[in-house]
Order: sequence, then C-alpha cells, then structure tokens
Amino acid sequence: MTKLNYLFYAAAATTAFAGIIHVVLGISSNNLNNQILFVVGGAVQIFWVIPMVRKWGNVWYGIGLGGTVVFIAIWMITRIPDNFITGRGGRISDNGILTEVFQIAFVGIVIAILILVNRKTH
Repeated sequence: MTKLNYLFYAAAATTAFAGIIHVVLGISSNNLNNQILFVVGGAVQIFWVIPMVRKWGNVWYGIGLGGTVVFIAIWMITRIPDNFITGRGGRISDNGILTEVFQIAFVGIVIAILILVNRKTH
C-alpha cells in the first residue's frame, strides 16, 4: 500500500469519527434544529467514507472538504456571544472539541491528498 493510500484511509476514518459523534449528539439533543443538523450532517460525514476509500476524485474530495469547513465555521461562529446564528455563545464541550479535532484533521488530510494527487497528474 502506498503512502497516499494511507492518507485516503486516514481521511475516511476522521470523517467517520466526526460523523458518528455528530449523529450521537443529534439523537441526544432536545432541540429539533440541532437534531436535524447533527443527524443529517453526521450521516453525510459517515457517507463520505465511501468517496475517500473508493477514491472518487477531486470533485468529491473538494465537496467533502467544503462541507467540513462549513461545519467547522458553524461551530466557531456559534461559540461567539451574540452571534447571528443562535444569538448567544454556545458552550465548548469535550465532544465538541473532539469533533472539531477530527474535522480539522480531515481538512488537513484532504488538502494533502489534493496536493499529492494533482502533483502526480501534472
């Protein structure tokens, strides 16, 4: 197995872990909006294991990267007091930090994959 293959599996693992945490948090939430966002978003993150492991191509990697960056931005914005999404600053939980670590790792790994894949084709 090449080093690049390990990156694909690492990306798949990080998005799967973040997705699983999101689904669990969504199911346990008492807020319908959070339930929908976390369960649907988490399910999409879990699905994203397939494009990464099957190496579907740059478009798929870019979509996964963009979606994850949006999830990170939503988390960051909703921690700020009086933010435009919730109107209040959310608490920073251990589960939230763990999820963000996996998502940031996914972003870094996918950027590395895009660089290496595009370097090989040019």
